[in-house]
Amino acid sequence: MKVYLGSDKDGLMLKNVVKEYLETKDFDVIDKTPNGADDFVDSTVAVAKEIMADEDARGILIDKFGAGSFIAATKMKGVIAAEVSEERSAYMTREHNNAKIITMGQEIVGEGLAKEICKAFLDAEYDGGRHQIRVDMLNAMC
Repeated sequence: MKVYLGSDKDGLMLKNVVKEYLETKDFDVIDKTPNGADDFVDSTVAVAKEIMADEDARGILIDKFGAGSFIAATKMKGVIAAEVSEERSAYMTREHNNAKIITMGQEIVGEGLAKEICKAFLDAEYDGGRHQIRVDMLNAMC
């Protein structure tokens, strides 16, 4: 699976930890901001465009607190994103909401937890079924 990563300068350190971890798990990791973008909006747009073009890909965005990237991602038509700071939410947002992007904050999530969050998100599969009604509602809002 392709996993697109992005961060601003405030999330660069944690993004690099996540990148290294995902590469050891044999994901096809594409880092859209190797040096960290100057602004979280730029890193978010870079990742979200890739996710919109590739149905099977996932995205992980990291900034200082996770909120900025989340807000920017949800402004883009067709993107369902979730700001997460623990594993269960990362798993459930993928399983129930078909989220293709998660955001995290370097100042909130430590290295070990970030790895577990990524694992939960990438291991989860969208359930569809009764959840599709809400996903369709979310997509219709754009």
